[in-house]
Amino acid sequence: MQIIEWLKAALYGIVEGITEWLPVSSTGHLILLSEWFPFAFSEDEAFLGEFWEMFEVVIQLGAILAVLVLFRRRLFPFGKRKTSAEKRDTWRLWGKVLVASVPAAVVGLLGDKLLEKLTGKDIDGWLYNGLVVAVALIVYGVAFIVVERMRKGRLPRVDSVYDISPLTALFIGLFQALSLIPGTSRSGSTILGSILLGVSRTAAAEFSFFMAVPVMVGASGVKSLGFARYLRAEQISMPANAWIILGVGCAVSFFISLVAIRFLTDFVKKHSFAPFGVYRIILGAAVLIWYFVR
Repeated sequence: MQIIEWLKAALYGIVEGITEWLPVSSTGHLILLSEWFPFAFSEDEAFLGEFWEMFEVVIQLGAILAVLVLFRRRLFPFGKRKTSAEKRDTWRLWGKVLVASVPAAVVGLLGDKLLEKLTGKDIDGWLYNGLVVAVALIVYGVAFIVVERMRKGRLPRVDSVYDISPLTALFIGLFQALSLIPGTSRSGSTILGSILLGVSRTAAAEFSFFMAVPVMVGASGVKSLGFARYLRAEQISMPANAWIILGVGCAVSFFISLVAIRFLTDFVKKHSFAPFGVYRIILGAAVLIWYFVR
């Protein structure tokens, strides 16, 4: 029944909308879900595999739209109610976001192609497996707990995203590049790196949200073009039900992201990221068990 496939898409959208913003690794969760609830709307296994690789990235566009909606006043530089100084601050913020996006773009595009040319497999081909995801989840879970204890009682040097310097943004971008390792978590890497660089939890979370916009739009574009090339090469078209499944995933991801982003923004004002570290360790252990049992 196609309704079951739509429900699967909604479930993926829920998980994406939550885990994309919380520092717990959307990849770790999606790997488990894809094993338990794989799409089965087509008998063509090759098509399903290609569709899944595209779907798990493109549904991030729904999550991105949530950021643009929630922070539209701060991110939109042409607001009529904005003063000239506020418009300049917005442009500078976007400039720092783009600077922070460079390392991941270089490693993700150039490094990925170079690795595939030299070894025959790209980054996902080498690293996208349960063992790597489990180790990354646990290592970063421990890192969150350790860093929070190290920073306890210390005042951050940077309290606002507007006060993040271009150089600090570049270093945060280097941490984001580490998220190309599955299970690391893009938000987890950037938030952890920001805290180590003296950025407050609130500013770290917000800057992580903003950094996601160019990275996810770029990644979605690359995956969509790759999927389109596959369809042309195989001389097939995407069935209507696949479009519906993709639309459901994006829509659900958007609405759930609205809630998740607000939750994290409020949470970090009063709490540390240590609970997320504990959760990552537990999830990592679960993925590790799944990996060896499988």
